[in-house]
Amino acid sequence: MTSITLYGIPNCDTVKKARAWLSGQGVDVAFHDFKKQGVPEARLSRWLQAVGWEKLVNRQGTTWRKLDEGEKTAVTDAASARALMLRQPSVIKRPVVEWGDGEVTVGFSEALFAGHVR
Repeated sequence: MTSITLYGIPNCDTVKKARAWLSGQGVDVAFHDFKKQGVPEARLSRWLQAVGWEKLVNRQGTTWRKLDEGEKTAVTDAASARALMLRQPSVIKRPVVEWGDGEVTVGFSEALFAGHVR
């Protein structure tokens, strides 16, 4: 199997579940820590194209809820969402996974991941 990269924050519960599930399947995964390594700008552009900004911005999370109303209402398109995600990596829905086949997914469910692990 070609390489899989999982992007996120290590203390995020969903990232922990995803990593544990993949490990349990014997899948080797590279982990990119947004807190230590930042958001890779070129990858972010690819994710925006692959899944759309609406799916990538986590409007349910603590980081979003802590933003002031002006910051929230300023997110109206891919460019404004991209700028926010670069400033506030924690607002990105996690995990973002780049699968060996080139597909990009956001979030975790066993069914979603099982479709990529053969």
